[in-house]
Amino acid sequence: MGVDEDIFPTANMTSTLKLMAVLAHPDDESFGTGGSLAKYGSEGVETYVVTATRGERGRYYDGTENPGPEAMGRIREQELLDAADILGVEEVSFLDYMDGALDQVDPKEAIGKIVQHLRRVRPQVVLTFDQAGAYGHADHIAICQFTTAAAVAAADAGYLPDKGTPHAISKLYYICWSETEWAAFQAAFKKLTTTVDGVERQTTPWPDWAITTRIDTRKWWPQVWRAISCHASQMSAYEKLKDLPPELHEALWGSQAFYRVFSTVNGGRERENDLFDGLRT
Repeated sequence: MGVDEDIFPTANMTSTLKLMAVLAHPDDESFGTGGSLAKYGSEGVETYVVTATRGERGRYYDGTENPGPEAMGRIREQELLDAADILGVEEVSFLDYMDGALDQVDPKEAIGKIVQHLRRVRPQVVLTFDQAGAYGHADHIAICQFTTAAAVAAADAGYLPDKGTPHAISKLYYICWSETEWAAFQAAFKKLTTTVDGVERQTTPWPDWAITTRIDTRKWWPQVWRAISCHASQMSAYEKLKDLPPELHEALWGSQAFYRVFSTVNGGRERENDLFDGLRT
């Protein structure tokens, strides 16, 4: 039996490399994947961002006057679009869920929406949050679970057969941070925590040996910082960033680490320095 090249593309069959980040909120694309989006976009890879919410329940500047969820969503949507433009993102899409409630939505519906984007865009590589949601954020955990399921379901011809031609992605990655990186982040920002069901959750760093992929993004840190700065409504929490010298900005944004969840094109314990390792012609 032959391989269906439309479902299982290879580098030789697909002339354009595509990268999709499926995330929870505006600003995740800059803080979490900005260096990688900027790097690959500058190298001719088509980059896409799918965001589950518009960050409707995020902070508003110093918090003294919040315009409400609807207006906040419009503000943060535009901030995301501006940041994505700086990062060279081809397209931004929204799943239209409410900020802070992603883990309460119908999972079949959410997975189905992501499947449709995967089948439409047909990326080889997909990025999302890790299973702990970086620091236990319920929305981050939910988008990880939905995206992981969608990465499998998108290739199943029997799953939502009327919602696009099946497509198998080649590589799925989780964003991860080592102890050293988290220390740098928290020195620059604050202690990153979230409270869920009365329990405080905090950062869960990855052991260095578990990081499968590290991307050098030093060349693009100024671009990442400009993208982060687009999220002006959120910047009151990150005042320290404005006063950091260039070398510390480079330390924060000059490298990105990932865990390779699965790959149909490569493997082994040797650390990658390219998300498209195994896909280049």
